[in-house]
This record gives sequence, C-alpha cells and structure tokens, in this order.
Amino acid sequence: MDIIHLLPDSVANQIAAGEVVQRPASVIKELMENAVDAGASTIDVLVQDAGRTSIQVIDDGKGMSETDARMAFERHATSKIAKAEDLFKLRTMGFRGEALASIAAVAQVKLTTRTAEQDVGVQLYLEGSHVISQEVCSCPVGANFEVSNLFFNVPARRKFLKSNQTELNNIIQDFERIALVNPSVTFTLSSNGNRLMQLPAGSPMQRIVGIFGKRLGEQLLPVQVETSLVQVSGFVGKPEAARKKGASQYLFVNGRFMRHPRFHYAVMEAFNHLIPEGDQVPYFIFFQVEPANIDVNIHPTKTEIKFENEQEIWSIIVAAVRDALGKFNAVPTIDFDVEDRPDIPAFQAGGLTGIKAPRVQYDTSFNPFSSHSETRKPMRQWEKLFEGAGGKEQGTPCPSPPAPSLFSEENEISTQHFQYKGQYILTAVQSGLMMVDQRRAHIRILYERYMKQMQEHSAAAQGLLFPELLELPPSDAALLTGILDDVRSLGFDITPLGGSSFSIVGTPSGQNNPVAVVQQMVESVKQQDGGHADALHHRLALVLARSNAIEVGEVLTPVQMETLIGDLFQCEIQNLSPDGKTILTILQQEQIDKMFRTP
Repeated sequence: MDIIHLLPDSVANQIAAGEVVQRPASVIKELMENAVDAGASTIDVLVQDAGRTSIQVIDDGKGMSETDARMAFERHATSKIAKAEDLFKLRTMGFRGEALASIAAVAQVKLTTRTAEQDVGVQLYLEGSHVISQEVCSCPVGANFEVSNLFFNVPARRKFLKSNQTELNNIIQDFERIALVNPSVTFTLSSNGNRLMQLPAGSPMQRIVGIFGKRLGEQLLPVQVETSLVQVSGFVGKPEAARKKGASQYLFVNGRFMRHPRFHYAVMEAFNHLIPEGDQVPYFIFFQVEPANIDVNIHPTKTEIKFENEQEIWSIIVAAVRDALGKFNAVPTIDFDVEDRPDIPAFQAGGLTGIKAPRVQYDTSFNPFSSHSETRKPMRQWEKLFEGAGGKEQGTPCPSPPAPSLFSEENEISTQHFQYKGQYILTAVQSGLMMVDQRRAHIRILYERYMKQMQEHSAAAQGLLFPELLELPPSDAALLTGILDDVRSLGFDITPLGGSSFSIVGTPSGQNNPVAVVQQMVESVKQQDGGHADALHHRLALVLARSNAIEVGEVLTPVQMETLIGDLFQCEIQNLSPDGKTILTILQQEQIDKMFRTP
C-alpha cells in the first residue's frame, strides 16, 4: 500500500511559514524590506498589542497592479529574480518569494495598493492563504499591508509568544536595523497609538543620532576605506565609549543586516590593549561587495552570509578601524617655551640646610598574632547572634542552590580582622582561618537589603539638587517604561519626559552615577527575555548591589571589617553571592598544621 502523498497547500504553507514568520517582528521585517525594494521614500509602521492584534505597514513605493497583488501571495512568486543566475547578482532585500505567502498562511491580511499608472487601486482580503474578497478601491500610490490576528490558525505558535514588552523590543530592534541602513528613507513607528520613533531622511550619522541619541553620536569616529575587494564605511566608537555589555554593534552588507562573529572579532581586534578585556565598543560598519562574492541564500532570515574573501576582508577591517583610531589619537608635538623657567634643584641628602627627610616610626615589638598582646580583644560568642541564619534558603531568588553553611556552633569568630591585598578579610575561628571576599560579601548584604525593599516597597528616594537627564534608545525606553514601578521600589524617582527621555529626580541614598546604573538595569532585564517577577527583582537588585558594593583594593578600617562580617552573617545566605560565587571559605587548623609540619 502506498503511504507517500503530497501535503495540502494549506499545510505546506504553514510549515514554510514556520521558518519565515517566527514572531510579529518577522512580519514587520519582511514587509519593510519589500517596501524598501519597491522604492518607497516614506514607510510607516503601526502595531497594536506588540503585533498580536494588528500590524500595519504603509509605504509610498511603486505599488502593485491587480494581477500582481493577487500573485504576490503565491509561494515562490517574486519580481526580484527570474533565473538561477540572478542569485549571484542580487541587489534587493527579498528574492525567495516566500514572505507574503508565509504571512498570509498564518494571519488575516488586507492589502490595499495602487500603481501610478492606474486611476484606482485594488483591495484584497486573505485569511489562512485563502482569498476572501477582492475589490476595486480608491487609494494613494503605494501599498498598505494590514496583518491581523497573527497565528490565529496556529494556536501553539501564538501560545509561545513572549510578553508584549519582549515582542515590542524585538519589533523595535528589527525596525532599527532596516532604518539604519536606509537613511534616505523616512521611517515612523507607532505602538498602540503612541509615536515611538520618527526618523526623517538624512545622512547615516543623522540616522544613528536619531535612533540612539546625541551622546552616542559624539563618541563615534568615521571609518572609510575602498579596495578592489570591498568598500568599508561607517563609524566605530572611541575607546572611552567601551562598556561591559549593551553596546550598539551592527554589521551590514549591501544594505542587509548580518551576523558575522569573525568580522565582529576583527573590529574588537583593532581595540586590543586600548579597552579593558571583555568590554565592547559600539560600531556601525557598512560593506559594499560584488553580489557574486557573497552567499545570502543560507537561511530564510538572510542574516547569515558567507564571503568568498573572508580572510582578506578581515584584515581590511582591522586596518581600517586602526586607521580611524590612529587619526583620533594623533597629537601634535608641543614645543614648550623654557625661557625664564625657575631653577628647581634636585634633592640631595644633607644638601639643603634645615630640611630633613621624613622618617617612619613604628613599634618593632608589636605582633598582631600574639595571644599575649595587650591590644587583643576577648573572643566573642557569635553562635547565638547567628543562630538559624543558614536555614532560610527557600524564597530567595538565588540562581543556584546555596551551599551548606560553613559555620557551626563550635566556631567562634574573632573580633580582630586583617585585610589581605585589599580583597580578602582574614579572621581567626576556632576550627581554623576564615577568608572572606569583601566585595562579594558586600554584594550579598546589599542584594538582600534591596530585595526586601522591593517586596515591602519601603525604599525612600533622596531628591537630587539638579535632576539628571536619561536618554535611551527607543527599545530600551519602552522596556524601562514597563519596569518603572519596580525601579522606583528601589528608591529611584524617575519621570518620563516623552519619547525616549526620562528625568531622574531622586535616587537611593548615596547612589552615584544614577544614569549609568539605570542603563545597566535595563540592559540586564533585556537579557532576561520575560520571566517571573522574582527573576526581574533579582536582576534589578543584583545590578544595584554591584554598583554600590565596595571595590577590590579598597582599604577597610577594623570597624568597617567588623561591621561587614556582622552584616554578612545576618543574611539568609552567607556562603554564596547572588550570582552563585563563593563568598567565604575556612582553612582548617589541620591543613595549617600540615603545611608547617617538618617532613
């Protein structure tokens, strides 16, 4: 009995749609790219409920005739290529002929379009790949795509969409990528009736400033090089623009956004020894190469691209970025005028009358480890103070399970502490020598304090004499708006100013550089990709704790060390930092004796 058969077109279309249409942002990307290919000078994007309810893309491109509008929704129907050889000279964003067919397979689509040669346009309504109606209508030249109820016939796909905030961030991200590489086109983006971005046509730098703000624009250096293999242009950040995470990094080839880890490494190689290891710098690099020398037909998303001369282009990128950095760092020689300079004699021991070199006085008999020292304080019994401190792990949003407490009732902690290399605190206990990482201990203390403040909404903001302006990219601004109440529960008083600007008028007591801290919070939450409220609170508290904790190398007084150790053992978890790193360890007395034992 024969068991192989052809799938129905509806099923085949839904399978194909799974590769092209993964989320609302995929729909917007495909429709915007089609608008760019159609020669549009203005593209408007409107979304409702992060694209779940409605997505609308309006352009003033060349439009489509009645026959073309109907054919556009057929699989593998395209005006971009006609034969296989055309794949090696692509100048358009799309070429597969799958985007509109895939969108129509999983959504309800209404298309209104007209060409300049026609007096009237056509309006098509499709649902699940089936044409429901087709009518003649009056409309401007161009195309108006309205996509409603995405994944209405694939409930499993709709169920696994992320939160509206996450989906909106993805929409903004794809919108920015297309807007960056097409600065001559005017773009607007609106969400639920609110205008998020309005980008007039201009130069590449004006487009970068329009999306990311003037502050980033002031930190960029131009990159320009032309070779027979590739033309490289764009901008890279100055070394001082480096940051740990969240740097804006974009690579484009022939007007198409791409991911290329090797070329990213080439840019970072040029900054070797100029920025701290692990830091990232922003860059916007545009490549122009012969279409025959690249292959974009690897994945339906067309973000993975292979280059024929990858090694040579890698070297060109490194040289181009280093040349830009060299121009920035060029300092002219300064010839100082030494006429009438004062005569400052060099110091010679005993050579100047009445002047003596400073002398350091110290007590050679003092031994801090002597048990007979007069300054030694009596041992304090700590077990009652910290009784049961290690048994409350549940309920703490720690990413990893806490290790069993190293302290038992038999251990007594000395009140005499010693700091080693500005990083560790050494304290004698009955079973040996305890070593505490001072920064991790302080992070744990602050973290639990901030978590409690968010749960109880007990944090108070300290007003700033001069409010600080916070400007974020539109995607980050939308994210901050969604978590504003949680950030305020930590003691920040932040007021939206409209658009992507905020005013910080109050901060937690003693908080320095609130703008950078809030930016780090937003960046940390971006990596979360949804999740429970406890996970959100964990990330916010951890960022704030890290920013306010004592640094490695900071010298502590005996009172500060005593307070730090005491506060640590009042925490619910003493052994691990919030990110799962070891805070303290005990070198047992037997181990110490063994090290000094004569062979």
